[in-house]
Amino acid sequence: MRWSQCFIPTLREDPADAEVVSHKLLLRAGIVRQLSAGIYSYLPLGQRIALKVMRILREEMNRIGGQEFYLPALHPAELWQESGRWSAIGEDMFRLKDRKGADMCLGMTHEEVFTSIARNEIRSYKQLPQVWYQIQIKFRDEPRPKSGLMRLRTFIMKDAYTFDVDRAGLDRSFIDQREAYKRIFSRCGIQFSIVEASSGAMGGSESSEFVAKTDAGEDLIATCSNCGYAANVEKATSRLPEIEDDAGPDAPEEFPTPGVRTIEDLARTPYLVPANRQIKSLVVIATIDGEPRPVLALLRGDHQLHEVKLTDALGATASRAAQPEEIRELLGASAGSLGGVQAKQTAPKLFIIADLGLRDRRNMTTGANKDDHHIRGVNIERDIEVDQWADRRTVTSSEACPRCEAGVLEVYKAMEIGHIFKLGTKYSESMGATVLTQDGKPVPIVMGSYGIGVERIITAAVEQNYDENGIIWPKALTPFDVVVTITNVKDERLRQAGDQLYQDLQHAGLDALLDDRDERAGVKFKDADLIGIPYRITLGKKITDGVVELFDRRTKQSEDLNLTEIVAHVQKLALAGT
Repeated sequence: MRWSQCFIPTLREDPADAEVVSHKLLLRAGIVRQLSAGIYSYLPLGQRIALKVMRILREEMNRIGGQEFYLPALHPAELWQESGRWSAIGEDMFRLKDRKGADMCLGMTHEEVFTSIARNEIRSYKQLPQVWYQIQIKFRDEPRPKSGLMRLRTFIMKDAYTFDVDRAGLDRSFIDQREAYKRIFSRCGIQFSIVEASSGAMGGSESSEFVAKTDAGEDLIATCSNCGYAANVEKATSRLPEIEDDAGPDAPEEFPTPGVRTIEDLARTPYLVPANRQIKSLVVIATIDGEPRPVLALLRGDHQLHEVKLTDALGATASRAAQPEEIRELLGASAGSLGGVQAKQTAPKLFIIADLGLRDRRNMTTGANKDDHHIRGVNIERDIEVDQWADRRTVTSSEACPRCEAGVLEVYKAMEIGHIFKLGTKYSESMGATVLTQDGKPVPIVMGSYGIGVERIITAAVEQNYDENGIIWPKALTPFDVVVTITNVKDERLRQAGDQLYQDLQHAGLDALLDDRDERAGVKFKDADLIGIPYRITLGKKITDGVVELFDRRTKQSEDLNLTEIVAHVQKLALAGT
C-alpha cells in the first residue's frame, strides 16, 4: 500500500461536533465518516481495523467449537411475537411493513432466529451441545446516538448462542464463552473488567458484562479492591450502616409545610428533618404485561432511584416519570407532597415498591398527598401497604462492600464491550424448541447468549491508547504494522531504498505502508502519529551509510539501525505480544 494511492483523509483539527477522544481521533485519522446521527461509514483504514477485530473474534469462537452462520437482518414479526419481545421492546426496534402489509423488523439481536433454526433441526440430545455464532449488522433506533462509535443506530456485532440439553451443559458452555471473551479482549489490547449486570430486554440470569474503564464511558461500575467485587451500578449493592430509630408516636401525624417541595427544604429550619429520616416518593408509569401501570417508588431521602433496577424489579419492559397532571389525578397532590400513607385508598390500582434501605424504619417523615403538608412518625411496615421490597437505589463511592467486611466501594466510569447471559429456557419454551433426552422425554433446549460489539472494541482500544499526537493502536488492531517514510521523494536514492524496503517488509509477512507522498517530512510524521501505526521507519540523510531510523509510536523512542537488519528487527517487534 502506497500512501500516495491510499484514501486516508486525515484532519488537522478536531471536528466541532466530536465530544469524546475516540470520536475525535477516529474522524481525524480518516478511519470513519458520519453519514447520519448514529450511522457511520468505515473508510479503508477503518475496514482494515474492523476486519482484524473480526478475525480475532472468529479465531476465538472457532477455538471453542463455534460454527459461523450469517442470518437475515430483516425479520418477520411472528418470530418476535412468539418470544413475547415484539410487545416487550419499545421504540428501540426498527419496525416496518412490507408491500403486503406484513409486520417486519430489523434485527437488534438474533435469539429468535437462531431458536427457530434449532427447533426445526435439532431433535435429540445426541445433537447437543451446539455453539453457533455470526458477525452481522444490527439495528437499534437509539434515541440519543452520541460519542462516535459508542452509541450507534446500526452496528456490527458478534453474537453467539449455545444450545444444551440441561443446566450443567449450559454452565460448561458459559465458562467456555467467558474464557474466550477474556482472550479476545486481551488480544485486542484492551484493559477490561468482568462485572455483574442487568440482563435487560434479553432476559436470562447470571448476566456478566465486560467493561473497559474510560472517562468517556456511560456506565458506572462499583468495585471493591479488597475482595474483587465488581458490578454495574444497575446491579450493584452495598451495606448501609444501621440507623437507630425511636418508636415515634402510635400513629402518623400530619403537619403543615408551606412551600416545602424538596428533601432539602424539609431538612432546613424550622423542620430540621435529616434526609435519611425522610421517605422519597416517586411516581412512575411502568409498562407491565403490555399495559401501563402507576407505580409509587419509595426510598430514603438521601438515596437516588436507579431506573434499571426499578424496571427489572417490576418485570416491566419500560418505565417513565409520571407527568404532573397524572400525579395529581392519581394522588391528589403535586410532587413534593407525595407519600405512601393511605395512598391506595386514593389510588387502588397503585403498586407500591419500597427500597430495602427503608426496611424496618420507624418514625419517618413523608408527604401527606396533600399540597404543603407532610406526615411524621411513619412506621413503614405499620403505615404503608408495600407490595414489593427490592434493592432499587444507586450505590455510591465509599459505601461498604456487600461481600466483605473491610471493603469500601469505588465507582468509576466505563463502557460496555461485551455481555454474556444464561438464557435458560426463556426462548425455547416460548417458541417450542425441544429435544428428546436419553430417556425419550421431551425437554426445552437450554440456551445461552453472548454478544460483542465490533465498534465497541475499536472505541475502547482508542480510548485506552492515545496521546496528544493521536492514536496508538494495539499491535493486533493496527491497520498497518509499519510505515516506511521517505523524507524526500525527489531524492532518487531515498525513493529506491524506500521501495525496496517496502517490498522486503511485505515479503517478511508484515503489513507495510509506504509514505511516498510529495509532502514535508513533518507533515508525514504527524500523519503517521495520528493514525497510530506502531512503528515508523524513516529514510533520510543517513541512507548513504546504510542507516535508517526506527521510531516506536508507543514509547516515542528512536534508534538507528542498519538497513540490512531492519526487516528482521521490525518483524520480531511486530510479532511480539500479538
